[in-house]
Amino acid sequence: MRGLKGARPPASGHSPRRNIQGLRPPAIKVLVILLIGLFLTEAAGFYIAGRGRRNTSGPRAATPSRAQNAALKKKIAGLSPGGIHIVIDTGRNRLFLKNGKRTLREAVISSGSGSILKDPSGKRQWVFDTPRGVYTVKTKFVHPNWIKPDWAFIEEGEKVPKGIAGRVEEGVLGDYALGFGNGYFIHGTLYTRLLGRNVTHGCIRVGDEDLKAVFNASPVGAKVLIF
Repeated sequence: MRGLKGARPPASGHSPRRNIQGLRPPAIKVLVILLIGLFLTEAAGFYIAGRGRRNTSGPRAATPSRAQNAALKKKIAGLSPGGIHIVIDTGRNRLFLKNGKRTLREAVISSGSGSILKDPSGKRQWVFDTPRGVYTVKTKFVHPNWIKPDWAFIEEGEKVPKGIAGRVEEGVLGDYALGFGNGYFIHGTLYTRLLGRNVTHGCIRVGDEDLKAVFNASPVGAKVLIF
């Protein structure tokens, strides 16, 4: 530590701690400043060197061509539905009628409860959950009738009828229904007070005015995205 006032040349075998203890307070301050400066200089050099190595070592990533960029944009655009489509958020119980990226209408809905019903015979069970995924509007009905499935009778403790005549029920699905496959529909409801809750057997219940707007705007083939 030559050049510092009050510093003594360290004897062989002396620890750095003893050398520092031998310094006066002003010398200690100068020593600390020098050590900090040295550390920062070394750290900066290491950082710059590291950046230099990262910039020069290894193969460089190829810059995408205009054709590759155009193909990528086209692929990404293909994943996002264009035109009229329906997005359903079962967690928040919201339906969005969209045209491209623009939201035309937002509606409060009811979706699947997630409850389970078991057949007393023990051979079947049903999970009343709304399916998630990408679907399409397959059918559209005005003043639809409900063809009650087996579980509807079992849930009510009734005997399951053998013929179709005993399964038809009018007026419970509202004025409109849009089927998106596997017996699931976006339809109206008699229980508007329950909109916003997970209470259905898997279908999407919508209030009258919102349902009419969705029905009129959505053609057969329109995408239905459910999550």
